[in-house]
Amino acid sequence: MKYIIYARKSTESEERQVRSIESQISELREFAAKEKLEIVASLCEAQTAKEPGRMKFAEMLSFLESGKADGILSWNPDRLARNSIDGGQIIYLLDTGKIKDLKFPTHWFENTPQGKFMLNIAFGQSKYYVDNLSENIKRGHRAKLRKGIWPSFAPLGYANNHKTRDVDVDTEKAPLVRKGFELYSTGKYTLKQIAKALKDLGLRSYKGNVLAVSCVQRILKSTFYYGIFEFNGETYQGSHEPLISKKLFDECQEVMKDRGHIMTRKSENLFPFRGLLTCGECKCAITAEIQKGHNYYRCTKKREMCSQKYVREELLTEQVKSFLQKVSLPSQDTEKVLRELDKDEQKAREDSKVFVKNLKSELADVEIKLDKLLSAYLDEVITSEEYAAQKQKMLDNRVELKEKVHEIEDKGVSWLEPARAWVKSLNQADILLSSGDKSEMTTFLKQIGSNHILIDKSFSFSPKNPFQILCERRVSRRELTSANLHFPNWRRG
Repeated sequence: MKYIIYARKSTESEERQVRSIESQISELREFAAKEKLEIVASLCEAQTAKEPGRMKFAEMLSFLESGKADGILSWNPDRLARNSIDGGQIIYLLDTGKIKDLKFPTHWFENTPQGKFMLNIAFGQSKYYVDNLSENIKRGHRAKLRKGIWPSFAPLGYANNHKTRDVDVDTEKAPLVRKGFELYSTGKYTLKQIAKALKDLGLRSYKGNVLAVSCVQRILKSTFYYGIFEFNGETYQGSHEPLISKKLFDECQEVMKDRGHIMTRKSENLFPFRGLLTCGECKCAITAEIQKGHNYYRCTKKREMCSQKYVREELLTEQVKSFLQKVSLPSQDTEKVLRELDKDEQKAREDSKVFVKNLKSELADVEIKLDKLLSAYLDEVITSEEYAAQKQKMLDNRVELKEKVHEIEDKGVSWLEPARAWVKSLNQADILLSSGDKSEMTTFLKQIGSNHILIDKSFSFSPKNPFQILCERRVSRRELTSANLHFPNWRRG
């Protein structure tokens, strides 16, 4: 009889597939030589047998049905089928005589009713193994998800820890991924430019490939990097260490929403304030053009008649600088403030420890009271209504105390980070005044406020609350200084 060798490996890593198939083929050829079997073809494929539809398997069956071969030589019945349809086809071809024999080095088979019965059992075991494995994997996934652990292959910037079964930060790739978010949040780069920047920085996929633009976009849209992930349509709080803040992620989404894949135009460099302003009279966009060697900004007047006139860029720049002056902080003063914030952080941490200790002591008292309340109810000292009412109050108190402890432990000094960021942004305003970079000024104004209006040649906008307060206080201080001229008894400050 003529036999076909069939070897199969489920799709895992390519190296393991190749190694497994090669070992099967070599073992089967040795077995064929030992048993003096005639081999007419060898078919190999790396595909799961959980579902029907394998190409090489179908080709093997067509060989057998056409009479080009009489039997199959395979390592084990589970190589042939792990689903009821493929297993049924093998049994049916045995019944009709299309397949005359099956050979397995690890399994005995005889083409008799008893042999086919045992083969059916072997196919059933193979299917049971796959089904049971699937359930075990799903159960493992559910256990991981309850702990906030990502159950699949770690995204770029992270690595799977096979010892702890957790996801750790990849110390080499993580800073580069974070840099990609930071660059894109500025609004000055397209996705294609970010991909090129990451390529130049040396960031590659885990297979060593350069990141495609679509891959970069997928990374920038992934909530996993700030600690939240979605799995099978449900959102989970991850236990992994976030690479970026939620604020930085939101900034990137805003940039992606506004810009998409739009390429940076050369005119953006020529007109740094274009795209920032809207007309205060008709709410149309402000455009720019060059007249007699100067940049002029004007209303597009697309909606209705508008009386607003042209504004030269120099005048607009002076108004922007005037605002930056109000919210600027020199580097020397910035360092002093940051040092004071470091001291505040140390003190806040010490205070929070004492506070948490007191809260945990209160929590322990509540637990003791709950036990005593239960004992009183079981001893019939109090009624069930009294027990239910008191228990509800104590449980509410316990929840409140736990939330307070959790909030202090997680966010005890979190207010300091926004404070540091704000102080650094004030220093950035001072740097912009020195450098005179108008494009950076535009980016800074977008970050610290909204509703940028140009009306009657005057620029105004709505700064975020901390900048607004600082601006108002500095104006009052300047007015107070000018008043000193009329009230010489007043002292500066």
